[in-house]
Amino acid sequence: MGRRILLVEDDADTAGYLARGLSEQGHVVDQAADGREGLFLASDGAYDLVVIDRMLPGLDGLSVVRALRAAGIGTPVLILSALGSVDDRIDGLEGGSDDYLAKPFAFAELLARANALFRRAEGKASGSAETRLVVGDLEIDLLGRIVRRRGQPIELKPREYSLLEYLARNAGRVVTRTMLLEQVWDYHFDPGTNVVDVHVSRLRRKLEEGFGQPILHTVRGAGYRLAPAAAAA
Repeated sequence: MGRRILLVEDDADTAGYLARGLSEQGHVVDQAADGREGLFLASDGAYDLVVIDRMLPGLDGLSVVRALRAAGIGTPVLILSALGSVDDRIDGLEGGSDDYLAKPFAFAELLARANALFRRAEGKASGSAETRLVVGDLEIDLLGRIVRRRGQPIELKPREYSLLEYLARNAGRVVTRTMLLEQVWDYHFDPGTNVVDVHVSRLRRKLEEGFGQPILHTVRGAGYRLAPAAAAA
């Protein structure tokens, strides 16, 4: 089934090539050539996917993504960029994008990543009747993306929230690093960094500091488990 895609790319040749390829797959593609126009079009939340170059005139792609997330717009975003180092990719993902593809790339890979984002969005929509996840004294409001422990709100960054939501949906089970890379970062390869461990460490500190009882546990040689202390023992 065709989707509605916003393509924000200032290079006319690249934009034309991608728009043609996506249209041939049955998608409806709108285009913008600078960041400000892209932000204006994306702000209505009517797109199934935003594909955006990181380096744009007017407003850079990462700033566009941050503005969308700050406005509460959860449209999946795939960043394209000639900046392809690990730190660059982490910056893009931390900034609120759902995936990051370094240039040059094969169109087949872009299409595969777009389809993965569509599947993820469908999975979230199918579970839309569920509005709350509870693990011990931890509560997650899925509609408001609000996290509380013992009634106290916990401020999380977008990636930390996504990580916690996935762990909560698998509460009591061991979740491996590979599972987290695929489901939270949409990496189907090993990025060669400790990005998962760093984010888990930050999340654990926010969830447990001042509460006494651990809830996010490391299972040596296996991965992580979100569970009340008694259940994890």
